[in-house]
Amino acid sequence: MGHDVSVITSLFTFGNNGQGTYFEHPIEYDNPDGVHVFRLDYRKPRKIFSTLRRFEGLFDVISRVEPDIIFSHNLSYADTTVVRKYVKQHPAVYVFADNHADYVNSARNWLSYHVKHAIMWRHYAKVLEPYLAKCYGVTPMRCRFLKEMYRIAPNKVEFLPMGVDDDAIPSNREEVRAIVRNELGISEHDFVVFTGGKIDRLKNTHILISALEQIENTNVHLIICGTLTPQMEYLSSSIDSNSNIHYLGWCDAPRVINCMIASDLACFPGTHSTLWEQAVGVGLPSVFKRWVEMEHVNINGNCVLVEGDDSKELSVILSKIFNSSEILLMKEKAMKASQFFLYSKIAKEAIQFEKTNVS
Repeated sequence: MGHDVSVITSLFTFGNNGQGTYFEHPIEYDNPDGVHVFRLDYRKPRKIFSTLRRFEGLFDVISRVEPDIIFSHNLSYADTTVVRKYVKQHPAVYVFADNHADYVNSARNWLSYHVKHAIMWRHYAKVLEPYLAKCYGVTPMRCRFLKEMYRIAPNKVEFLPMGVDDDAIPSNREEVRAIVRNELGISEHDFVVFTGGKIDRLKNTHILISALEQIENTNVHLIICGTLTPQMEYLSSSIDSNSNIHYLGWCDAPRVINCMIASDLACFPGTHSTLWEQAVGVGLPSVFKRWVEMEHVNINGNCVLVEGDDSKELSVILSKIFNSSEILLMKEKAMKASQFFLYSKIAKEAIQFEKTNVS
């Protein structure tokens, strides 16, 4: 959009294999997109302040940047007090935030619900609330979490979906589709299902594999981009014994998008993943597990919502899609629905300013 962008974050990052790792010391650099990145260490003692999320030198770095807009990724960190200190000294600065926590991925036991979120993170969220222009829940459920758990004023909460970086979607789709399929030994006439993410039990990837085995269609292939958790390593035998399952392990973002383009259908029969919105943004017809307040991915019938925990139910639904003209209509709808999940559009809504509006 033409803005000068800086990111202030921790030493935590992901390595080339997708595994979490840490920078050895604080560092700043320009990333390949021209964003200036500041990586800060936690205050000492690190064991305490890494939990509270308090950083060394945050106020000084914000002061160096001299931002017109601060976008806070979540409100669940103690250094909201530092952001408040800066904004009180610079009242012309606009502050936006988002929230990725909900009742499925967070607050799932008594301690997390009643202490971590209802007391600690609520306190730090309320610290920043008076200075927020808007706080976005990235799903409808996460909007409710903001209002119920953190008690953010409803007039400050809005829904703003995650999406896909449309700059990263290749324009030569047919060529990319052919290259990926050729690499994996998949015919152009075969039907390809895509899934992925952090493959734990709640993602129900095992349900999907079982559903496809029940269908027994040799023209149907499954591409999996993601890492099996130790709990799900037992799936390796099923994957290795089925030449129509292509397990690629961890993949970088361009690889994931290319695999989506090579596919005919995305299927995520378990918990939410950012890949849901990416699949819709790419224009891929999809099957998702039905979650209350997570039906925002269904724009116009571009996807099918299932209960997700029954492999027989899933196999019946997938068979219907494979063996009818329904997929052609879904593809047409999916391309129209994709326009709602492009970051070129979402970014403008997130900060509510064109470049000319900011001094």
